[in-house]
Amino acid sequence: MTDSDSAYDYGDLGLVAGLEIHQQLDTETKLFCDSPTALREPEEAERTITRYLHPTKSELGELDDAALEESRVDREFEYLAYDTTCLVEEDDEPPRRVDEEALEVALQIASLLDVDVVDQAHVMRKLVIDGSNTSGFQRSMLLGQDGEIQTSEGAISIVDLLLEEESAQRVEERDHGVVYSLDRLGIPLVEIGTGPDIRSPEQAQEAAERIGMLLRSTGRVKRGLGTIRQDVNVSIAEGARVEIKGVQELGEIADIVELEVRRQVELLEIADELADRGASVADPVNVTDVFDDTDSGVVRGAVDDGGSVYAVRLEGFDGLVGREIQPDRRLGTEFSDHAKRHGAGGIFHTDELPAYGVTEAEVEALREAVDAGAEDAVAIVADGTETAELAIDAVAERAETALEGVPEETRGANDDGTTRYLRPLPGAARMYPETDVPPVEPDPSDVETPELLTEKVERYRDELGLDEGLARQVAYGRRMPLFESAVEAGVDATFAASVLESTTTELRRDDVAVENLEDDHYLGVLQLVEDGDLAKEGVEDVLRTLADDPVLSLEDAIDEAGVAGVDESEVREAVVEVVERNADQIESEGMGAFSGLMGECMGALRGKADGELVSDVLREEIQRRS
Repeated sequence: MTDSDSAYDYGDLGLVAGLEIHQQLDTETKLFCDSPTALREPEEAERTITRYLHPTKSELGELDDAALEESRVDREFEYLAYDTTCLVEEDDEPPRRVDEEALEVALQIASLLDVDVVDQAHVMRKLVIDGSNTSGFQRSMLLGQDGEIQTSEGAISIVDLLLEEESAQRVEERDHGVVYSLDRLGIPLVEIGTGPDIRSPEQAQEAAERIGMLLRSTGRVKRGLGTIRQDVNVSIAEGARVEIKGVQELGEIADIVELEVRRQVELLEIADELADRGASVADPVNVTDVFDDTDSGVVRGAVDDGGSVYAVRLEGFDGLVGREIQPDRRLGTEFSDHAKRHGAGGIFHTDELPAYGVTEAEVEALREAVDAGAEDAVAIVADGTETAELAIDAVAERAETALEGVPEETRGANDDGTTRYLRPLPGAARMYPETDVPPVEPDPSDVETPELLTEKVERYRDELGLDEGLARQVAYGRRMPLFESAVEAGVDATFAASVLESTTTELRRDDVAVENLEDDHYLGVLQLVEDGDLAKEGVEDVLRTLADDPVLSLEDAIDEAGVAGVDESEVREAVVEVVERNADQIESEGMGAFSGLMGECMGALRGKADGELVSDVLREEIQRRS
């Protein structure tokens, strides 16, 4: 979507948005222990740990609303532990001192964001209510404030830069809980918060892209799906602040902001209509007997299992529960999200019934049972009795907020740019000091400001001779630090770039496990070519062999790939054989036969000889016979 596609004037609506960018750092060890930061497969887990959430009061005697709601859902959290899992991750040992490498990278990021670094950084505990940390909190430390980035629509302030530990990775959702993996827990992470300065969806996306570029400029952040996450805070003048969590792709941000604006506009219009109708929400009631003989599979299943059907009369809501507020999402979807949050499968409502096996007669009986008039809607939940009661109460509460307009809440990003309800916004009672880690005194003068990726593109083009496209591909690619190491070691820049980007891409397309290739594999192969010990034409075969068996030495990989080098006499022997076999063609075409015979010669040598040497020898032999 673009401004030209949008039906909204964001200035008139009073759009205000801000970003929170979470980026994993590519360090050797975790933030508070010496476990490696590499991810593991769940099948490699050696043991499990089980925990339950119990909300506790803050030091001020307050309970966080989000934690309180979460605790009402009886969920078990299981954690997968590995041979690399430390006691800190298991919450069986106090955290150790802040990792020095992580602090160094964070300070580089601080310099790129132009933030003022604090004199002393204190580690804080931030309440975690989704089970993604074994301790029930995340450790976080403020490193800097008052920075700024530029966009085409103006400056965006950087309110804060924090260094914190990553959460555990969600592996599996179960009926009564979640399985997490501890391999990700504790990976160093920076959180960057912008001010509420963003005034359009396009500016939000541009700001996120700018911050992403600055982060990658360090060459020391992790890359790939899940290593960077964007949260977006959105509100309009008559709406409310909504935090949208877990945006995975930068390209989604503009759509998410625009669709959230649409949702809030629609909810405000619904609230106005409800006010005109004098709408209200009745108390939920048990209507199980209405469905004693139902043919609806969902309702029948709940009743047959000893469950119940609960309903709530929504006075004045007729036709509005089914009103679309985002693509394929309606006010009823919002109600359903709240029911699901309390364990139910969802809701049915009269704007969509009869359907799903519920008959017209049952709808009429339902309306009569709750005393619903023509302008009223009715929502029902069919599930286990306790779950149905909790869920219908949640639906009623959400319907009450629909009378007021837009509720403040935390929402999750969907793949299509829409969002779903997650939980209330967290309160102020979720942060308190971590007494087990001493403060640190960061010194920004100890680190150098990294070269920007935009500046790298210019340098690669002007100083190293790469064309614009390849220069940008390398600079923005995940192997940029490896490329710089190769060039520093004396490898030809264009050749190194071609291998690290083009050759690797071709191997991946051929389903070669390039993820098995380490930096040392690439550097070793590139150096062999530079030293004349391996023909360029043999690089792909050697990398393919190493990907299949990463423990092989370079020498063994070359032997197994069958591309051991040949000397000039062996090259000439192979070329002469090709030339003699094609003597008639050479006699008639002369040097015009070169291209075809070059391919034949390279095929005969099977990547064992450098192309330039083969070319020189072939030219000599053709000229001799012309």
